[in-house]
Amino acid sequence: MQTIKANCAFDGKAILAEGPVWDADLGKLWWVDIERYLVNRWDPVTGKNESWSLGRQVGFAIPTTSGDVIAGTRNGIVRLNVESGAIIPLVDPESDLSTTRFNDGKCDPQGRLFGGTISDQRIAEASLYLLDETLQIRRVVEKVTNSNGLAWSLDEKTFYYIDTATRQIDAFDYDVASGAIGNRRKAFDIPHDLGKPDGMTIDSEGMLWVALWSGWGVSRWNPNTGEMLAKVDLPCQNVTSCCFGGPNLDRLYITCARQGLSAEQLAGQALAGGIFVADVGVTGMAGVKFAY
Repeated sequence: MQTIKANCAFDGKAILAEGPVWDADLGKLWWVDIERYLVNRWDPVTGKNESWSLGRQVGFAIPTTSGDVIAGTRNGIVRLNVESGAIIPLVDPESDLSTTRFNDGKCDPQGRLFGGTISDQRIAEASLYLLDETLQIRRVVEKVTNSNGLAWSLDEKTFYYIDTATRQIDAFDYDVASGAIGNRRKAFDIPHDLGKPDGMTIDSEGMLWVALWSGWGVSRWNPNTGEMLAKVDLPCQNVTSCCFGGPNLDRLYITCARQGLSAEQLAGQALAGGIFVADVGVTGMAGVKFAY
């Protein structure tokens, strides 16, 4: 098994950095700090990080084809105008639930948004939703505890999904024309000694990269065999998500958290909450923008 080292590219000291999305048009990385209510846009060339406060927990932020950002928050899905800072509510499918918020989200190959929620109580009361380009939303997976990583196979016939509480990666049949998913089954498990599966991305060889909460890194898996192929090591315990980026899409950008660490642990993990980067020897895909 290959072992790869990651280096800190931006010492952001985020409480809970999440949801990295590479914007190929801008050459910048979007990411969120959930607990500081911030949407961020980081430039790896200049090192400059811009931030917008949403005034509430924000689980994901994805650029759109119209030039703004769509974000999943404690109070539903909103649109952020990055020029004015205006926040426009779009839809809140769980307005009747005070104990959930949006967590991870990603756009499918057609630019539809798949976004899931997490239960504060860590019980199966959350869901995964699909928001299309007409802003119609529908629930596609129910009885979820912690909706997390999402990825689509290269042939666009399989959707991979993580509910962290299950400690496994599931696969669904996927219809690219309609966005419909079905025939849920387990692809592979994450062993307990590796931590809990969090965010996820896929590379140009069809292998999955899974961030490991309490696992000190990101692991690479063959979803067809369940074989672990590589591990990217971080000097931080709670690793949250990853995406491919850079001009050649050959750099793996990784987010991690300070949340959940004691003062003693933080003293030994000074770079927790930063953005890390690793050269992993394979390329991936840029983030898909929301078609809106």
